[in-house]
Amino acid sequence: NLIRGAYHFYRPDEDPIKQANSFIKSARLESGDLPPVLDIEKLPRKKSKKQLVEDLKVWLKIMEETFGAKPIIYTYYHYYKDNLEGEFDDYTLWLANYNDVPSPSPNNDWSFWQFTEQGIAYGVNVKIDLNVYNGNIWTLQQLILD
Repeated sequence: NLIRGAYHFYRPDEDPIKQANSFIKSARLESGDLPPVLDIEKLPRKKSKKQLVEDLKVWLKIMEETFGAKPIIYTYYHYYKDNLEGEFDDYTLWLANYNDVPSPSPNNDWSFWQFTEQGIAYGVNVKIDLNVYNGNIWTLQQLILD
């Protein structure tokens, strides 16, 4: 009864098509899973911000065409505000926001909030990430793959 998923840690100086193909080959997403999650945390060293945005759109389009659903974008609060805001407004947003800024509010346009990387869960012997979903079970089920 768990919803699972897979994420891709995006490397901004590498080819987005090769990265997309690698994800498709590695991730075994099935009906009932979350759509692909794009984890973008780094700025490119060899490309402009404009090229980064274009490359991310290529990766996202390939995922949507392959899996039939819009991917989720995972990033840090400041990274999103400084580099992505306004470019990906129609994508589900998963924000990592631990303690340096106020928490996302229900009025903000985010769906998931990773609020700690120091969480504790029964049966797990290491610290884990903990997240909150900004919705209900019905809206969460609308995100999952058919």
